[in-house]
Amino acid sequence: MAYCVALSDADRSCCAEFDPAQLSLHIAPALDHCLAAPTHATPTMAPARARLLACLSALTTLAAASWVAAGGHRMTDQVINGSSDGDQIVGLSLDRVMGSGFRSKTSYLFARIDIDIKLVAGNSAGTVTTMISEGQWNIHDEIDLEFLGNLTGEPYTLHTNIFANGSGGSEVQYRLWFDPTQDFHTYTILWNSEEILILVDDMAIRRFKNHWDAGVPFPVYQPMRLNGVLWDADQWATQGGRVKTDWTQAPFTAYFRNYRATGCEPSLDGAWVCGQDPSGGGDWFDGGVAGMDDVKQTQQLREAQQRYTIYDYCTDSVRFPDGFPKECGLP
Repeated sequence: MAYCVALSDADRSCCAEFDPAQLSLHIAPALDHCLAAPTHATPTMAPARARLLACLSALTTLAAASWVAAGGHRMTDQVINGSSDGDQIVGLSLDRVMGSGFRSKTSYLFARIDIDIKLVAGNSAGTVTTMISEGQWNIHDEIDLEFLGNLTGEPYTLHTNIFANGSGGSEVQYRLWFDPTQDFHTYTILWNSEEILILVDDMAIRRFKNHWDAGVPFPVYQPMRLNGVLWDADQWATQGGRVKTDWTQAPFTAYFRNYRATGCEPSLDGAWVCGQDPSGGGDWFDGGVAGMDDVKQTQQLREAQQRYTIYDYCTDSVRFPDGFPKECGLP
């Protein structure tokens, strides 16, 4: 994994990369790299997150850097991967001048990615914790899971979106059926040539099928990396921006552990080689999920739609008065 912290103070930034294969770590400031990196911000991507992602992109060539995990422990490969008792984790922090994030060193063309996340507790209004698979290309591809913070006692919103060939706007939002701040929960992106499937604790909640032949963009040719980011988006994140970030509660911290990924990587001869499903069953490349047949997957998707979905762009007639996007009417 690469790990980056971006400090923003009068447009100054400082970033660093972490390679878990190296146990001897040191700080590597990179102001020039961060400032020179293009943001490629989309209309729906806040500048704060775009700056962080640009920082992460600019630093992929650095050798290594240091970071201190929650509690002051030095990060090692065991910390980034998680220990058997779950005590070792990576913490991302946010305050008025700092947002933070990490990114995978490996790019995948199709992959299954799993990671455990424990979200910001208490009054998290205005904060957004993001798990995003994104390619660093001029034409934007992105698979986006954003956890929108809220006032103490109010539920988080899981905001999902998919960009393909520069087109986005396919937002679906969910209310989680548990408190994501009390313990770690597993979030999964399964991306193959047929579909994108999003799972929460092995429950399928969203499926976005490849309808390229019908003229619907789908990410099929640009490799992507995993990014994790904690950032401020109080202009829109909580109750449409009506509730702002309470900086007296800072620093805000979200925790990540047990990053697992398998996918198609380029080999030395240029061919793409696809790994096995790390969950121990199911053929992720052909759309399979361990322990889940098509009937069970369809049942889970229906349950998520009926019980947990609070917004679906395919039913927003105000936003699309002249007809819904083409994919909304396809099987």
